[in-house]
Amino acid sequence: MASDFAGRLIAWQKTAGRKGLPWQDTTDPYRVWLSEIMLQQTQVATVIPYYQRFLARFPTLADLAAAPVEEVMPLWSGLGYYARARNLHKCAQAVAARYGGEFPRDAKLIAELPGIGRSTANAIASFCFGAQTPILDGNVKRVFARCFGIEGFPGTLKIEREMWTLAEQLMPADDTGIYTQAQMDLGATICTRGKPLCARCPLNDVCIAYRDGRVGELPAPRPKKAIPERESIFLVMQSEQGVLLEQRPPSGIWGGLLCLPELPEGADAAHYAKQHYGVQAEQWRELPSLRHTFTHFRLTLRPLYASVKTLPVAMEDRRRWLSAEAYAAAALPTPIRALLERARGE
Repeated sequence: MASDFAGRLIAWQKTAGRKGLPWQDTTDPYRVWLSEIMLQQTQVATVIPYYQRFLARFPTLADLAAAPVEEVMPLWSGLGYYARARNLHKCAQAVAARYGGEFPRDAKLIAELPGIGRSTANAIASFCFGAQTPILDGNVKRVFARCFGIEGFPGTLKIEREMWTLAEQLMPADDTGIYTQAQMDLGATICTRGKPLCARCPLNDVCIAYRDGRVGELPAPRPKKAIPERESIFLVMQSEQGVLLEQRPPSGIWGGLLCLPELPEGADAAHYAKQHYGVQAEQWRELPSLRHTFTHFRLTLRPLYASVKTLPVAMEDRRRWLSAEAYAAAALPTPIRALLERARGE
């Protein structure tokens, strides 16, 4: 079925696949790589404006590699999964240092670069260099699970290995870029997670899940487990100069982004603010909390608001007072931006 599977998808892509996306019709590895990273766990409609703004600021890999990471993060603000942006910058610098600014043509070498896994590396090699390298992203796993009736959660090592073997067997000798795009497009537009359009699928007459009425069951969902709950207090300190924000450490949650100061557990807000930030507040008021779900835990953000006076102490470089207009354009995590909007409303 290997040649038939690939042939059907290639024919379908030529007539019914997505057209006109800003990263299509290019073999520039920089642009393909950027789109692949941005599209990880993010919808196309969300990515397009970010992709366009990013390229307007960093039109080439050399531009990105030469820029400080502080200029990269604001362009990722709101897109989430911020480690992607930090790794994107590291990868650009690695390509510049190791390969003179040109991506290597070997998928295995591409996969050794920061933030690039096997599937992304293979996609770059396929789109840009015509390599016969299979991909296995979430869309492809869903298509495989349904079409071939593969049981088990695709995120497990056993099932993933089985799917990689299948992906290699199905890879055509020609039109590799079209085939790679077809797999992505079929999963994104036809074989979707919810309400798949099976009647329009070019594989419906050979799809085991469709034949057996199990489209809603496959692929098997991730085994459920309780999501840990966390809670943090964030200080919204308003002075005549604006709101105090500080840059997070480069790694960890919201790494490298500007954020409201986080109050250590058990600390007194007034004492902590005076000792660590050189501000004096007469009264603190708790604003409505906000919940935000990350990949591995759920965080409740509790904002404490105070109008403060600044004391004559030196300000650390990573801290700054920003007006509403300034922080609107700054690199802020989405929930922190939401807290600031709530504080303005109060």
